[in-house]
Amino acid sequence: MFFLSPPLSRLQAVIIDLDGTLVDTLGDFAVSLNRMLGDLSLPPIEPAAIEAMVGKGSEHLIQSVLAHVGAPPTAFDAAWSSYQRHYLAINGEFASVYPGAIEGLRELRESGLRLACLTNKPTNFALPLLERKGLSEFFQCVFGGDAFERKKPDPMPLVKTCEALGTPPSHTLMIGDSSNDAQAARAAGCPVILMTYGYNHGEPVRNVDADGFADSLFEAAQSLRPGGPAARP
Repeated sequence: MFFLSPPLSRLQAVIIDLDGTLVDTLGDFAVSLNRMLGDLSLPPIEPAAIEAMVGKGSEHLIQSVLAHVGAPPTAFDAAWSSYQRHYLAINGEFASVYPGAIEGLRELRESGLRLACLTNKPTNFALPLLERKGLSEFFQCVFGGDAFERKKPDPMPLVKTCEALGTPPSHTLMIGDSSNDAQAARAAGCPVILMTYGYNHGEPVRNVDADGFADSLFEAAQSLRPGGPAARP
């Protein structure tokens, strides 16, 4: 069982991560990155290696991939241009919404909570993905990794998102899949639940300091209803 302060009944809003929380985008990353590497005459990379690199923004992802294949840092500009072109061309084509995500969003909305999507993915990637997967209608606002001066795990994006929602951090729940989300939430003063799937930089998510864990967004949403099942510790 997990306990939030303030009580669940006083939550006013929920901030939800995108990659690894709502949508499994590893397929999109693998296709785009390998097409990028092909453009640069560099060797391909396996999806399993990419998975541990996801979560800190596209710039960090590309830098990590280039280092993994032994490319010099000077290749970044060409890689970034190629990656953007390929990712935008296939955005969402090789991605899938996680089971329970849409049901969870409906449950949260029906509970009267304000919803925001906060991701380290660039905004021009995030918005079309949410639209293509039928998720955009649920959110009052969407902020990408380029929306603020700093990205998660810095608390600034959560604090700014709370301001946009008009809710105090202590009454705004963060739902994510990684230590980035948890660290940002803790520093911002938000309670946090993590999904047991997702990426989390290749590390076990249950080792992360969080208020609870859930196997689906629907399970997490149900735990917020009075008398609902609690997210597991």
